Amino acid sequence: MLKTILRLGFICLIFIGITGCDQKEKAKVISLEKREVVEEKVSPPEEKPLKFAVGGMVTPREGLAYYRKLLDYIGEKLGKKIEFVAREGYSEINNLLKTNYIDVAFVCAGPYVDGHKEFGMDLLVAPQAYGGTVYYSYIIVSKDSPINSFEGLRGKVFDFEDPLSNTGKLVPTYMLAKMNETPESFFKRYDFTYAHDKSIKAVATGIVDGAAVNSLVWEYANRMNPEFTSRTKIIEKSPPYGIPPVVVHPALDPELKEELRQIFLNVHKDEKGRKILKGMLIDKFVLIDDSAYDSVREMRTWMSKEKENKQ
Repeated sequence: MLKTILRLGFICLIFIGITGCDQKEKAKVISLEKREVVEEKVSPPEEKPLKFAVGGMVTPREGLAYYRKLLDYIGEKLGKKIEFVAREGYSEINNLLKTNYIDVAFVCAGPYVDGHKEFGMDLLVAPQAYGGTVYYSYIIVSKDSPINSFEGLRGKVFDFEDPLSNTGKLVPTYMLAKMNETPESFFKRYDFTYAHDKSIKAVATGIVDGAAVNSLVWEYANRMNPEFTSRTKIIEKSPPYGIPPVVVHPALDPELKEELRQIFLNVHKDEKGRKILKGMLIDKFVLIDDSAYDSVREMRTWMSKEKENKQ
């Protein structure tokens, strides 16, 4: 019996120790009245830059510095960061606009027609140069060449500029089609330079016999640095076409689009802007209607029909 009592007493002591049942000990109360609230500082999201690309230029590559200055000027006026996206081919620039990777671009007339039809590429403004909003395709040969007509380039080596170029590819191909010829049937060989100034240099240095170039680029080089244009001559000049425009993605915010348009239209009204335009041989930027590019569409339509008729 004594052993049983001792065991029960021992179990009670263990229970009391485990539960810590000290009735005299009071629970500690923590006050929250003086607690300091620390607010987490969240940095505002970085503003998305406005992305520009330059495809259709009214200057040779050496004039690209003025495009950069113009974009800096626009960024200052707009109060937004401008990002210059460098690309070579017209097709790539069109695709970047289509996928909304870039917002604004300087494009050639041909790529504008393609982009407008494919995804609604939208006209913003166009440069006015040499008093007008048109340009031409020049067929050029070496200054010392005996060739004096486009027909004289039969069986020769020729440079186009870009497969989508209006003056550097479409126009001369259209001229050949009117002669019932193709580049393959007419020339001994042809290449693409992807830059009008490169085509001019290739003709001037005798690498090729002839080339089709943008009149604006040839005229700019001839005035600013005639090292190579002075060694070429123009043997054919096409009818006028709508000048390479400035375009935007169709989904660009309407307010931003209008703000951009107004900045372009007023560049020539302050000293800094006029200085930039002077370096590009641009008078000013003006509004232009889509119908200005109908002659490009007409060429393409005619050539498509001719191709269908021969199949």
